[in-house]
Amino acid sequence: MQARAFQDYYPEQLAHCYGCGYLNDRGHQIKSYWDGDETVCRYRPKPYHTAIPGYVYGGLLASLIDCHCTGTASAAMYRRENREMGTEPPLRFVTASLRVDYLRPTPMGVELEIRAKVLEMTDRKVVMEAWIEAGDQVTVKGKVVTVVMPEHLVEE
Repeated sequence: MQARAFQDYYPEQLAHCYGCGYLNDRGHQIKSYWDGDETVCRYRPKPYHTAIPGYVYGGLLASLIDCHCTGTASAAMYRRENREMGTEPPLRFVTASLRVDYLRPTPMGVELEIRAKVLEMTDRKVVMEAWIEAGDQVTVKGKVVTVVMPEHLVEE
């Protein structure tokens, strides 16, 4: 894996997201990396991320897929443009559509592996499939459509 996560390249004005912002000390601060043609993020839910005793809250799982995929979209676009991550202008994406299918309860107490794969890419949109593995079981699948962040949100 590369030394720096995708999210580490976000400019400061775009690094406050609850799920992936490194400047949000109360957020998840997820870290995503390339793993071949897929991307991967590992996350261990905290005890307060519970739905019912022993199982992870579904909203957290959706959030992990959402933010992992916006980071994946950014990294994929940099790769497509043959640019190093973090070069100007910044390539940031927001979620246009998020579909999450819960296949089985996700147990607490294990490290989750969130993965994504790009299905389709245009100049302004990236569509991905994503899934969460807990141990050797896929517990959640998702499909995420991201679009280039509107310019008025990128300005400092």
